[in-house]
Order: sequence, then C-alpha cells, then structure tokens
Amino acid sequence: MATYCLTVARLQLVLGHGARRFHVAAALNAKAKVAMSRFEPSSYVNYDKLRSNVDIVRKRLNRPLTLSEKIVYGHLDDPAGQDIARGRTYLRLRPDRVAMQDATAQMAMLQFISSGLPKVAVPSTIHCDHLIEAQTGGVQDLQRAKIILENYAYPGVMLIGTDSHTPNGGGLGCICIGVGGADAVDVMAGIPWELKCPNVIGVKLTGSLSGWTSPKDVILKVAGILTVKGGTGAIVEYHGPGVDSISCTGMATICNMGAEIGATTSVFPYNHRMRAYLQKTGHIAALADENQDLLVPDSDCHYDQVIEINLSELKPHINGPFTPDLAHPVSDIGTVAEKNGWPLDVKVGLIGSCTNSSYEDMGRAASLAQQALDKGLKCKAQFTVTPGSEQIRATIERDGYAKVFRDVGGIVLANACGPCIGQWDRRDVKKGDKNTIVTSFNRNFTARNDANPATHAFVTSPEIVTALAIAGSLKFDPETDFLTAPNGEKFKLVPPTGDELPARDFDPGQDTYQHPPPDGSALKVDVNPQSNRLQLLEPFDKWSGKDLEDLQVLIKVKGKCTTDHISAAGPWLKFRGHLDNISNNLLIGAVNIENDAVNKIRNQLNGEFGGVPDVARHYKKNGLSWVVVGDENYGEGSSREHAALEPRHLGGRAIIVKSFARIHETNLKKQGLLPLTFANPADYDKIRPDDKISIVGLKSFAPGKSLQAVIKHIDGSSETIELNHTFNETQIQWFQAGSALNRMKELQ
Repeated sequence: MATYCLTVARLQLVLGHGARRFHVAAALNAKAKVAMSRFEPSSYVNYDKLRSNVDIVRKRLNRPLTLSEKIVYGHLDDPAGQDIARGRTYLRLRPDRVAMQDATAQMAMLQFISSGLPKVAVPSTIHCDHLIEAQTGGVQDLQRAKIILENYAYPGVMLIGTDSHTPNGGGLGCICIGVGGADAVDVMAGIPWELKCPNVIGVKLTGSLSGWTSPKDVILKVAGILTVKGGTGAIVEYHGPGVDSISCTGMATICNMGAEIGATTSVFPYNHRMRAYLQKTGHIAALADENQDLLVPDSDCHYDQVIEINLSELKPHINGPFTPDLAHPVSDIGTVAEKNGWPLDVKVGLIGSCTNSSYEDMGRAASLAQQALDKGLKCKAQFTVTPGSEQIRATIERDGYAKVFRDVGGIVLANACGPCIGQWDRRDVKKGDKNTIVTSFNRNFTARNDANPATHAFVTSPEIVTALAIAGSLKFDPETDFLTAPNGEKFKLVPPTGDELPARDFDPGQDTYQHPPPDGSALKVDVNPQSNRLQLLEPFDKWSGKDLEDLQVLIKVKGKCTTDHISAAGPWLKFRGHLDNISNNLLIGAVNIENDAVNKIRNQLNGEFGGVPDVARHYKKNGLSWVVVGDENYGEGSSREHAALEPRHLGGRAIIVKSFARIHETNLKKQGLLPLTFANPADYDKIRPDDKISIVGLKSFAPGKSLQAVIKHIDGSSETIELNHTFNETQIQWFQAGSALNRMKELQ
C-alpha cells in the first residue's frame, strides 16, 4: 500500500485534486519567447529547433521536401542519423505536446500511474468533452457534467492526441496525429515516439468554393476516391491555388475527417486564412509569418500519389449509409435511396461536434434556418446543434445564432461530442426501427450515433443537414427544389452565407481551465477498490518464450469491424477507466460469420452459444487462450485503445486479419498482442469458426520475417499458412515483455 501511495503521489505532481486535465511545462528552447499557449507562459514555440532539424535532413536527402516532411522530420530525435524512407522505416520523433480527451485519458492516466514516473516530460492536457450525454439540451445536460475543449495548435507543431479527431489541427498547419493512450504515455514519459515514415498523398485544389458547396464536400469527395483505407500509412497534404478559398476552420473540418480514409493525419500549408484565425484567437501570427518557409511545401516536391479537385466544379455531397466513403452527390441521393430501400424521411438532422461547429459553419446553417423562419416554416425533422467548444457556444449565443436554431425547432445541446460519439439518449424511435438521420459528423458506422443498428446515418455538411431537416426528406435537393410556406407560397432556399470569424471577436465563455498545483508533492490519487468506473491496472503476463499453441478461434468476424464494433462507446464510456467492466463490451457489435449474428458465438468448450465477452471469460477461466480472425481494415474508426486492451485482458493472444487500420494495429502491439495479416488474403476462407490455430516461428521472431499459422480443424485435418507482420525490433521487445509498458519498466 505504501508503494501504491508513493506512485500515485508522484502522479499528483502533475494532476492536482480531482483535476480533469493537467500540464507540466517542458524544458524547451526559449529563444523565441513566444508561449505555446496562454496557459503555458514558460513553454515556448521553438521554430529554431524545427529549422535546424529540417536543414540537416534537407542536406541528407538532397531534394525538395513536402510540408508534411518538414514538420515530421523537423521533430526527429536524431535528424542526422535517422534512417528515412517513406513507407518503410520507423521514425523516432519528439512531439511538442500531448492532448487527451476525458474518455481515453482515463486509461492513458492509469497507464501513466503504472509507469511510476513523477511528472510528464511535455505539456499535456485533458479535455472533457466525451462524457456528456445529449438528451434534452445544453443547460440540463451540463447539470450532469462539465466540459472544456481548448485549442493548442499552431503552425508547425507536432501534437499527438488520444482521439482520432486530433488531425483537425492540420487546418492550422500542424501535424496532429491520433494515437492510443500507450503512445501518449511514451511521449509524456520523454521516450521518443515511433511512427512508420509516412507516405505523402497530395491533394491539389484548384478553383474556389461557392454556393452550396462547403469544405466538408472536399473530404466527402476524397473519401469517395480513396475509400476508408486508401490513406493508410500516409499523410494527406492539401495544396494548390484552391486552398486560399477555404477558411482556416474549413481546412480543419477537412483534416478532421481524414481519419475516415485511414490517413495518419492531414495538413494544409500556412496562408492568410490561418493568419486571420491566429490574429483573432491571440495566437502566434507574427512568429509564424517570420517562419513561413518552414510552413509550406517546397516547390517541385514529390508526392506518392496526387488527386486533383476543381472546387469550382465540386457539388455538395452526402455519404452513407453505414460507411463514410459511400459518396453521392446530394442531387442523386433521393433516387439512390429509393432504389436501395433506404428510408427517405429524415427523422433527425444533427450538426456540430468538433467536426463541423466553427463560427462559419454555425452562421451558414443559421442563414438557412432564418430563411425558413422568414417564410413561417420550422424543421420537419428533429434538429440538434452541438457546439464543439465553450467558445463557440458562448459566441453563437451572443450573436443570435443559437436563438435562430431554437426558433426553427432545434435543440442546442451541450458543447461536447454528444451524438457524434454515441452519447445520445435518443427516444423518438425504438431500437430496431428502420430510420434515416443526417449528420455533419465524421462517422456513420452501424449503431454509431444512437446504438440502433437499423438507423441509416448519412454524413454531409451542416448546410445540407439543415436544409434536409427543414424539408424532412432525402429527396430534397436545395439547389433545385422548392419548399412550401404555410401560406402556400413556393420558394427556394438561397445559398447559405456566414462570416468566417466573428466581427466582435470570440466570446471565451466560462473559464473552466484547471491549473496544475504549484507543488503537487503532498497530493495523492486514491482509487476506490470498489469503484465500478476506475480500476488500477495490473501488468500483462510476459511471453512464455514458446510458440503459441492451440489458440481457439473466439470469433471469425464477417465484414466491417471498426473499433465501435470491438469496443462500443455510448453508455460504455463511463467504464473507460475500468478495464474489467468495459471488457464486457468486447466485440459485441461484430458479425459472427457462423450465423450472421452479433454477440452470439459458440462456446467450443461446452457447445452452447453465448455473448462474445462471456465466452472469452469462460475460455480465460479455463486456461484457453484465443485468437480473433477478421476481414479488411480491421479496427478502423476511433483511436480507442480499449479495443486492444480488452482482448488482451480477456485472454486473447493474436488478431489475424486481411489488413489493419494504423492506430489499432499499433495499439495491439503496445498491449503485447500479435496483429498479423494473411500473406494470401484468400487464406481467410480456410479458417473455420471452430478451428484451433498455432502460431509458430516466434523463437526467431524478427522484423520482415513472416510467421506461420497451423490451422487445426475439428475433423483432425490441418493446413499451414503464412502470416505477415510489421513489427520492428523495439515492438518485438514489447511483445516479449508482455506490453510496451512492461518494457518501459524493464528499461527503468
């Protein structure tokens, strides 16, 4: 107990009493003397270090650099000695800071406690936005929780965040990458963070946005081109003359949704639109101007792939249902929906969240709502607005946008993630009822927003969501169709308009920032052993030194399996700090190929059917380790590392699939699991739900060397297949130690 108290007392040097966020200034070069943020007066922006590293790498590579390369290579731990090859080598990086949100931060902080370290090595913050459940409205919902969402981005920064929406910082010329909590712990511990050297996909923008077309349509179009895995292992870098027609927050919207194409992150070059935003928000515009050459790509730089989009020809898009890459022009969606039997009536329109809730977004949506009000119309569908920050909430209240939304029949929810993350206490339809909703969020996976697998969710811009909520039908095309006023007058909506930035500056709203204590040495964190929401972590067991023999197939997953399928959000978020409790949602959304059912698999020990977590627990209790078999892009979507922690906790040893999403593959490695891919994707068909699998070759486990799987069928026959992996030497040591955290302790 004394040891435990000492460990948590060390953590309190960082946290403070009940703090939901924390920060300890890093020891950074202070030459520039411009603070990284208003909360960190002694942590400085360091363009000199960035420039020095870029110069070293440029001389070594002897070629023009993309913007992505400048920022990534500018944060190398060893720019002179690092092996650099796009798509091949692993880079050791020194990010500037860490950002976490309240749901994922719980596990990150529990892992940091386990590390035994006294304080973080870089500025680190927690933002409370995920644990607010949308139900009746902002004031009422916030009676049950408190929220803050701050912006720590500036051009050229490298930031990692425990949220897959972290890349929205690319709209301000940053490299902001979503990671799991274990990766965040590495950076907080002062350990170089590893990332496979990304390829760079260039998206050249020409023309200019106008009319009904919005920044969201750019990424909806790109998603349709690249699909949900086309950006895997790459940074998407936007460039070209069309960039200047997009606002800074519009660029952020585009980057935010880049996670849905599997991209490591996305980024825009520094320009006058970013400068205007920095000047309005009190950031470092003058210093960024002085270093603009670092914040734009070199001319004649090379991209691994180039996509060209003429913004003047781009039409409004709507993507879905059930996947964010099924792209349709808005003008076509009614016909496509009728053909496919998708419900045409729009039940709910939802705008906002971090994805699409800028002042400009709110203004353009409000301009449409006001047009309807002027004609005596209100929304036919339910309409909800979720401000993405306290600053936006306060500003749209002050400037009258929130009143317009309420007057047209909308509900302004708490500034939080809300329905975007599944925190929506929806009561207008029963679970299982087929219905359509339209949102301006990023994701529309099955049951993502409301836990109803029959909900057909479509992703589009806030403007189109608002128009469809007013009309109440997917068949409505605002560019060509008319609405009918109560007096019988036919009218068309005029294309939306809205100010890019507020004329009267932003209203910061309620100040909910909690400063770290000047001296935390006397403070401690106590975790109640009886708590059902928090649980201290126990180290995972080390590798035995032998091949993994006779692993039982727990489930052979059919089709798409996102991190929502593996570890559902919504009501489960409250257990994010309690590994054993949240493990009760393991793979409950995955489709079992044996019976096309969810959360119904055969227990091979007793022949009975049960829920996935129940069967996994039974296997673990009986000493039977297991393996999951999956399809393409396994683990896409949210960054939640619980999707890796839970299988490890319940006795899993390996995940064998056709391909992985980047963050999830890394998360599995961090927790001591083996993420493996079929050398021949057709071998997926060789595995039966009742098979046992032995993974051999682990005694000579090495980078670039494949492993073998011996598939043992219940009829006594067997066959051997080849499995690939992407482990490097360091990651193999994680596996051997039982987890990356175990390895960190060994090195201490």
